[in-house]
Amino acid sequence: MIRVIAILQVSFFFFSCQNQAQTPKKDNNTVISNEIVMKKSIHEFIVKDIEDNEFNFANLKGKKVLIVNTASKCGLTPQYKELQSLYEKYKDKGLVIIGFPANDFMSQEPGTNEEIGAFCQKNYGVTFPMMSKISVKGDGMHPIYQFLTQKAQNGFQDSTIEWNFQKYLINEKGELERVISPRVQPNDPEIVNWILG
Repeated sequence: MIRVIAILQVSFFFFSCQNQAQTPKKDNNTVISNEIVMKKSIHEFIVKDIEDNEFNFANLKGKKVLIVNTASKCGLTPQYKELQSLYEKYKDKGLVIIGFPANDFMSQEPGTNEEIGAFCQKNYGVTFPMMSKISVKGDGMHPIYQFLTQKAQNGFQDSTIEWNFQKYLINEKGELERVISPRVQPNDPEIVNWILG
């Protein structure tokens, strides 16, 4: 009888240790209710720029990146001027601004890539990188915006694109750090302090 009890105790101890060993440990991935969030980096993405050339985000390692969805016929379109000013002021300090034209809100970006590029240059002198027109919401959401808006991919937070000119701030490691409302101006202290921080 004593031998049986001893065997049962050893068996219990063995299975307890096995279960503890199988418990996932926290590392760069976040464990939430047994669901592992695989954190990605913006540097994993390759997209097409507005002239249909390949744009590799891996080339932006070590730089701070502001990503913004743009439109040419929006009440917030004059933000192009502030975005360009911000870019000129801080590009030598490691800032890159990336514009993604999108026609997802009241058809406010109806033009072709060529028309959008001409509009940005003529009206606002835009020199920061502009990408090909994409969708930033719904079933056709571009993979880079899936990364920006889904915590399961960015490891930071879920968000919804509220309107044109929503801003996403990415650190030097390619990690999402902040989501800024469309109505917040590009030269807002929150953004400038993040650039300089």
